[in-house]
Amino acid sequence: GLEPFGDEADETGAGTESALESAEKQPQFQAASPDEVALVKFAADVGLRLVDRDEGRIVLVDPLGRRLEYEILHCFPFSSETKRMGIIVKERASGGEERIVFYMKGAEAVMMERIKTRGASWLKEECDNFGRTGLRTLVIASRVLSARELADFDARYSEARASMTDRAGRMRRAIESLEGGLSLLALTGVEDRLQIDVGVTLERLRHANVRVWMLTGDKVETAICIAISARLKGPMHSFFVLAAQGHSTDASRVEALESFALAADQQVLIVDGTVLTTFLKGEHEQFFIATACRSPAVVCCRCSPTQKADVVRAIRRYTGRRTCAIGDGGNDVSMILAADVGVGIVGKEGKQASLAADFSVPQFAHLQRLLLWHGRNSYQRSAKLAQFVIHRGLIIAIIQVVFSAVFFFIALPIFQGMLSVGYATFFTSFPVFALVLDEELPERIVMQYPELYESLKRGRVMSTKSFCGWAWKSVYQGGVIMLVSLLLFESEFMNIVAISFSALVLSELLNVASEVTTWHTYMVAAEVASVLIYILSLFLLPGYFDVNFITTWPFLWKVLAIVAVSWGPVHLFKVIRRIVRPPQYSKLIE
Repeated sequence: GLEPFGDEADETGAGTESALESAEKQPQFQAASPDEVALVKFAADVGLRLVDRDEGRIVLVDPLGRRLEYEILHCFPFSSETKRMGIIVKERASGGEERIVFYMKGAEAVMMERIKTRGASWLKEECDNFGRTGLRTLVIASRVLSARELADFDARYSEARASMTDRAGRMRRAIESLEGGLSLLALTGVEDRLQIDVGVTLERLRHANVRVWMLTGDKVETAICIAISARLKGPMHSFFVLAAQGHSTDASRVEALESFALAADQQVLIVDGTVLTTFLKGEHEQFFIATACRSPAVVCCRCSPTQKADVVRAIRRYTGRRTCAIGDGGNDVSMILAADVGVGIVGKEGKQASLAADFSVPQFAHLQRLLLWHGRNSYQRSAKLAQFVIHRGLIIAIIQVVFSAVFFFIALPIFQGMLSVGYATFFTSFPVFALVLDEELPERIVMQYPELYESLKRGRVMSTKSFCGWAWKSVYQGGVIMLVSLLLFESEFMNIVAISFSALVLSELLNVASEVTTWHTYMVAAEVASVLIYILSLFLLPGYFDVNFITTWPFLWKVLAIVAVSWGPVHLFKVIRRIVRPPQYSKLIE
């Protein structure tokens, strides 16, 4: 809750009202990156406040209350390719003189070569120190421009913007003419805090045998720190760093990768952007992907959005596995679009990733429930529903084939009109679609034992073997229903239709019941409703059923006998197989 604000706060709540008014007066900042907002708020904490900012000017107030105005002449936004951004402003010095200054900030990898050596000897060491503590670093530098230099730049930049060919390249070269000989101003470090339970989530995914690749734009030291915090590195694992600083040639990089391959399953691979480019664009791409996939986790540092997408495509191409890309910023959009499944996290980075993704979650920790619970249920339910729908259509086709073969292949359907329509809709559709509510295991057990997810990756729920099993069941049950009905055939043709169709509907309802693992209220209601609808239709469709015959005992025992022969052995085989070869999770239920 709010504390009383100010010395004059009393028990009447005036202090609380003052605190609310003060909170409302606090400016709300919007920026392309949360790092910029963090830096502006830090400056305000030390006394330098941003009070106004539009396309043409910047207004600051210093700790002494003096108003500082800057006229914006040019603004060069940040891009993932250049890894830097700049601005040219006209500021008024303390003596009343105006001066033109070019400010630039960016990653130290691109800023170091543009900064004067004098006075910047400490930069590399401090960048490494910040990186080891998990801070995201930015280097800020400046250069004072003369009026002549500005006029010369304006002419070349305007000419580049008006160019009809290679406009972006000419504009970039014009800007680069200002980026030499910069004076170092500051080094900033912003902590990129992990969300709650990120480490727990990644650890569970690792137990589920999900290979995790962390693709980031941070430097190597920062990425290693984040990898440790996120538990990508297990207690028995070590880091293997493959960076351009220690491997300057392609041959040395390939040799280092071969050395890593000797013990890949015990080491977390760290690759920087330069080395990654070598492997993704060269002839060693397949070897790199195959070797890296053996590692418990892979961390790719200093990655551009294009490289992130290239990594995802390479994994899909050479492993044949399904990929899931998770991101929270605009730099992750290309990676999300390249993956089989994209998950966007709504956070301080904006909503670009969540809008481009297949799924959107507010917290990274929700990923474990999305994959381990909802992903498991979705896969099993979809597989069961798809194969059951095929079985439902195949069994009635087998009945028709047997009927036609027995009666010399006459062009006459055994189930006509409302029987054919009702079989696919009113009589069997509700229980079949109720299968999507089935749960093989309780959520508590699934989340407690993530290793269960690994069995789904083998594809046994929906495979050629499982399809052949359903096809065999359709052939057996369809053949039995038709042949036994013919054996019990009496004088009228309508009797065999009533007997076989009733046995078919009851067999399908029992087939659905035998596939259910956890009964739901709607499942029971669907089964009961289907039975009642069918019984009611026996009397509402006199053109298809002989009411005098279906109310007799012979009709009832013949239908039950056919159902017992068609459904009983199949279900008995399933029970015996479950006893002889129990599923992986059987002991957990016990």
